[in-house]
Amino acid sequence: MATLRLGIDIGSTTIKFIVLDENSEIIYKSYERHFSETLKAFKRNLEKVSSVLGDSPFYITLSGSSGMGVASRLNIPFEQEVLSCTSAINLLAKDTDTAIELGGEDAKITYLKGSLEQRMNGACAGGTGAFIDQMANLLNTDAAGLNELAKKGTRLYTIASRCGVFAKTDIQALINDGAQKEDLALSIFQAVVNQTVGTLAQGRAVEGKVAFLGGPLTFLSELKERFIKTLNLKDSDVVKTPDACYFVAIGAAVCDEAKLTSLKELTELSKTALNAVTETKSHNDPLFSSHEDYKSFVKDHSHDIVKKTSFDKYQGPVYVGIDAGSTTSKIAAVTDKNELLYTIYGSNKGSPLNTVVSELKELYDSMPDDCYIAGVTTTGYGESLIKAALHADFGEVETFAHLRAAKEFCPDVSFIMDIGGQDMKCFFVKDGTIGNITLNEACSAGCGSFIETFAKGLNLSAAEFAKKAVDSKAPVDLGTRCTVFMNSKVKQAQKDGASVGDISAGISISVIKNALFKVMQLKDVNSLGDHIVVQGGTFLNDAVLRAMEKLLNKKVIRPDISGHMGAYGAAILAHESAEQRQVNGKVTVSSVLKREQLDSFTYKTRSYRCHKCGNNCMITMQIFPDNSRHFTGNRCEKGIGGKAENEKENSNNLYRYKYQRVFDYKPLDEDKAVRGVIGIPRCLNMYEDYPFWFTLLTRLGYRVVLSEESSAALYTKGLATIPSDSLCYPAKLVHGHIMSLIEAGVKKIFYPCLPFNLVDRAHPNDNHYNCPVVASYAENIRGNMDILKSENITFLQPFLPINNQKRLCRRLVEELKAEKLSVKEVENACSAAYAELEHYKQDVRDFACRVIKKARDDNRHIIMLVGRPYHIDPEINHGIADMIESYGLAVISEDSVYHQKVKANKVGLINQWSYHARLYHAAEFAVENKDVTLIQLSSFGCGLDAITTDQVKEILEDHQRIYTLIKLDEVSNLGAARIRLRSLLAALARKTVPVFTPIPFTDRPHFTKECVRKHTILAPQMAPIHFELFRTVLSKFGYNVVIPALPDKSSIDLGLRYVNNDMCYPAIVVIGQMLEALKSGLYDPDNTSIMLFQTCGACRATNYIAVLRKALKYAGFPQVPVFAVYGLETDEFKMPPAMYKDAIKAAVYGDLLMKLTNRVRPYEVHRGDTQRYFEKWLNNCKEELLNSSGKKYKHNILEMVKDFENIEITDVKKPKVGIVGEILVKYHPVANNYLEKELFDEGAEVVMPDFVDFFLYLAGDPIIEHNLLEGKILNKFFALTFIRLVEHYRKYVYKALKNSKRFTPPLNIFSTAKLANKFVSLGNMAGEGWFLTGEMVKLIENGVPNIVCLQPFGCLPNHITGKGVVHSLRQKYAEANIVSIDCDAGASEVNQLNRVKLMLGVAKTNLKKKTE
Repeated sequence: MATLRLGIDIGSTTIKFIVLDENSEIIYKSYERHFSETLKAFKRNLEKVSSVLGDSPFYITLSGSSGMGVASRLNIPFEQEVLSCTSAINLLAKDTDTAIELGGEDAKITYLKGSLEQRMNGACAGGTGAFIDQMANLLNTDAAGLNELAKKGTRLYTIASRCGVFAKTDIQALINDGAQKEDLALSIFQAVVNQTVGTLAQGRAVEGKVAFLGGPLTFLSELKERFIKTLNLKDSDVVKTPDACYFVAIGAAVCDEAKLTSLKELTELSKTALNAVTETKSHNDPLFSSHEDYKSFVKDHSHDIVKKTSFDKYQGPVYVGIDAGSTTSKIAAVTDKNELLYTIYGSNKGSPLNTVVSELKELYDSMPDDCYIAGVTTTGYGESLIKAALHADFGEVETFAHLRAAKEFCPDVSFIMDIGGQDMKCFFVKDGTIGNITLNEACSAGCGSFIETFAKGLNLSAAEFAKKAVDSKAPVDLGTRCTVFMNSKVKQAQKDGASVGDISAGISISVIKNALFKVMQLKDVNSLGDHIVVQGGTFLNDAVLRAMEKLLNKKVIRPDISGHMGAYGAAILAHESAEQRQVNGKVTVSSVLKREQLDSFTYKTRSYRCHKCGNNCMITMQIFPDNSRHFTGNRCEKGIGGKAENEKENSNNLYRYKYQRVFDYKPLDEDKAVRGVIGIPRCLNMYEDYPFWFTLLTRLGYRVVLSEESSAALYTKGLATIPSDSLCYPAKLVHGHIMSLIEAGVKKIFYPCLPFNLVDRAHPNDNHYNCPVVASYAENIRGNMDILKSENITFLQPFLPINNQKRLCRRLVEELKAEKLSVKEVENACSAAYAELEHYKQDVRDFACRVIKKARDDNRHIIMLVGRPYHIDPEINHGIADMIESYGLAVISEDSVYHQKVKANKVGLINQWSYHARLYHAAEFAVENKDVTLIQLSSFGCGLDAITTDQVKEILEDHQRIYTLIKLDEVSNLGAARIRLRSLLAALARKTVPVFTPIPFTDRPHFTKECVRKHTILAPQMAPIHFELFRTVLSKFGYNVVIPALPDKSSIDLGLRYVNNDMCYPAIVVIGQMLEALKSGLYDPDNTSIMLFQTCGACRATNYIAVLRKALKYAGFPQVPVFAVYGLETDEFKMPPAMYKDAIKAAVYGDLLMKLTNRVRPYEVHRGDTQRYFEKWLNNCKEELLNSSGKKYKHNILEMVKDFENIEITDVKKPKVGIVGEILVKYHPVANNYLEKELFDEGAEVVMPDFVDFFLYLAGDPIIEHNLLEGKILNKFFALTFIRLVEHYRKYVYKALKNSKRFTPPLNIFSTAKLANKFVSLGNMAGEGWFLTGEMVKLIENGVPNIVCLQPFGCLPNHITGKGVVHSLRQKYAEANIVSIDCDAGASEVNQLNRVKLMLGVAKTNLKKKTE
């Protein structure tokens, strides 16, 4: 009898079994959800398949994103699911060119023709089956119901799909605005398409014959249809795949590594409970130590009770509050003494208006005849809609409704936190009114909907799920970033045996950690005061409340009507407002619709696109029975029948003026354009620099064509070519603008790269860099938009020094040789361009002066809306400026007052970026002018704003001014922004602005000569081998340096607590390690200093020292000096020449030891040989460093190589894998989740680039600045001298390795630069810059095509020279097998491991082909 083959695919949400016969025909298949009980589902399905398998042996392989744990437990072979899927395609759908597969939490694209490329999503489950389930739940249906709704949809709304949490916010806002469910369902499917293509295509077109695989694409016809339409596929392009949801299981069944087993053996194995590899090893302390502890807690919180009565004990006026929230709608009714009469709480079920109508009917039915409604106030997301529809009397922004309710329980309330389903509001209360407000704008981290959604997935109610947390003894530690990232960790925890109670408790803790430390970014718990009130349905969960109290170590007030506080506050406000409008001392009757009117209440909804200005708003109109109308989506009055002010006469909105003025230039007529047509994309720095480049190119005889205005449609045009999904929206739009120019027939495009901005002589800052993305985004365009080549577009993107007129002229002539420009005409054109740019800036300043004067004449408040130049684009700011203006406010921007003097202190950081220097100046201007309030705009994904937002906030709060931050992305829903703005206006109306008082500058603690003698110096870990040697050198020269133990989870948590969570991961790791060391009690803070390395470039790392100082201050160690071992703030740390040389030797030793051990360890015949020699030579190197013998140094290197050369190794072939990326995550085992060990355990040889090379790269900056920008010849000379010195010490390594058959010598930095220059300009000097690209090319050309590229989440330089070059490298090198991994505190280790396994799977397949 032929042997059967069993393939099992355990995905994130489902389990699939397939049995194949000897002809690979399917004889059995099953598909079911496992609800995270993977082992139980495995056993259950094993019993079902037993009748088919019988007693005979069969082959088995597991696959799927959740299969790793089960495979490990049962000792069954595991194959990465993308590889399994590819095998199935080769078996069943051989003509497939591209396969798109969606699973529960995974999305993959496999390119099968040409060079094989396989990609899968990172740590985010956006755009997958789980996302679809969440969205269906929001519309009160399931995935199948969503599909049916989508069939009737006609309109597409823009919905964020990068994670379900963001999308919920967008959809809820659309629901509250009355959008039709059918259109929302269709839009959800389109969002999935955009996410999949935008995240995974990364420059390679999805073309040819396409197979659609996985459950969602099998069972949801409309989702598949959206893919087909978006990709412009014909019927003949779609591969028929009848068993599409089983492909991974089929591929697993035919896997070469399958194990021969029997049903009996497998059944026995499945009874065991072996530990799987898990990322949820660490636990929090229990929330309750015992049942008695819980009873005491309940008793403590039984006193915060609202005054209540009932209708049978009351007659007279009733005051009603309606809170139409994000997921539920609440009604509260109070008496004329504010006693609570009645509450009702219901789910919106996709229609808040219908819910409120139903609830209001119930209220009427409960009221006796001797009661009447005297006033109604609406609040919440649906405030304006409900007020208009039901003719409510008043509306109030929800923050003030919550404040009013809190004051009933605690008149001295100092801080309020309200956590609802998807929204979270935190506000400080000062002098009885609201101070600073924090809302979760684009993100629902720390909100209740995650708890509810996960409970539903386990078939539990939210209350049942919450109750289980009380008995938890080991709450799972789930991290503190986005709740969607957390989702993967929750599921993994359950797969690895954590109880539901432990998960529930872990989620409760994470929700509060997210709220306090990520969303609020709370540094000092004492700033909350002693009278804390919590509200919102989420706090009805005892575990969440307990987590809050434990984390703050403070008593917290939770009213018994926590979930109704918005409605209760609104009801009290209705009472107070109604009393103010009494007629002759009598209470009037409310205008709200009567009971009989509600019975016949209906409404119609119509949506249309307004094209009366550049905003192109999608307006939703509701028409009510009395023919009154309510509009949403409009940012001005034009689209709803009103009149907007004449734009030319209107002098209240500088944003509108700037957008018109900056592009208000008439191009040359074609007959006068002697050099033809040239295009400029309307993007990034062009929102300020366009007058310069237009004038320059026009003077040179070009007809300048500008790309069309930004829009969602334009964004979609370039979507498939965006190389990184975590880029900011302004950068993503560049791709659409380039497509716009190409579609307009432009054959020559000019988009220069500008690492530096103009120097502002009035403000001599530490530097004048552009943001790395703004500086060189043209590199991403050239490397990822193949259409430039296919359409023969001349793409000019020179690196230029706009900050130096003379040098700019020379560089233009050099770079544009083909254009045959003379020096004289370039000089004349440049002079005119600089003059025109200054003219534009002066026009902006003059207009701002008029705005300010008119506002002050009209007694209007002025909003300083600060951001970047590109934030004036209506598609990027989504009409925020227009919305602010609609409230009767004047709007100015940061650049418009930069010329005005302020009494500013020096900011407590390195002021390195030009745009950001203006932000700090604008903050100072705002605090000095009481009629000016600052609002900061920040684009989602802007890593630099982790620094700027903290600094701007600090300036404002130091002067008791309100700080408001609005985060922007591609979604145009302004619900959160509107709440925040209205709250701000309400607070300003009730608050007296303090008189400006200059704050004396407080100098930082310095590292003095006395510190050298007395202090213990803490240094963070980065590269364990090298830093052990560096420590030896530092000790030799009198520095008492200690490198604390590698950071653990608690260290990372400390870093997250005291550092802005949007800061890059290396900063969080380093700062967490330093704080943990200081808190350990091992070091006296009064006699301890900290040393860091300071890069001094355009990267955020330059400001790690400033960020660490602030963290030390908040953590209670303000006295600890922080200094740079190299950089701008070295203080009294000195590095004499002898120390310099020893440090170089230490780095060379470290590189050689790393190279030798990595090369030999995977192949050693006698286990332990490599480690023995490593320890021997580490000690020998340290001894030589202490004694400084040149002769011994040479001897060590030669003998070390000989020893490792003589270690006996096998001739087994293993895939070589290179690790590249940001320097800390590349070498730091904790930051990269022990990647080296993982690769070694998986059977790979790890190749690490030399540590020394990074410093040679940094040293080379002056050479490149001299060649490409405006660098000085003397600096170039010093750089070359340093490089020669390092190479002098490395020459012995070259010599020792040159003739080795086992080891390869290093490449010098100039050779690496030459390799990098094939793909990117050497002008990319931010972060790892061109060096990162060079490392990848070097590896590939030296026989290491398998590469893991590591970058911190949100690392801006790596968007260009890391992820940004992968497409080009794959095109050039067919064997290139590169995976990009984002390193982050909240990233899923399981997802990272899965993607590394995918890369290794491809590597092993390629190696097998090569050796056959």
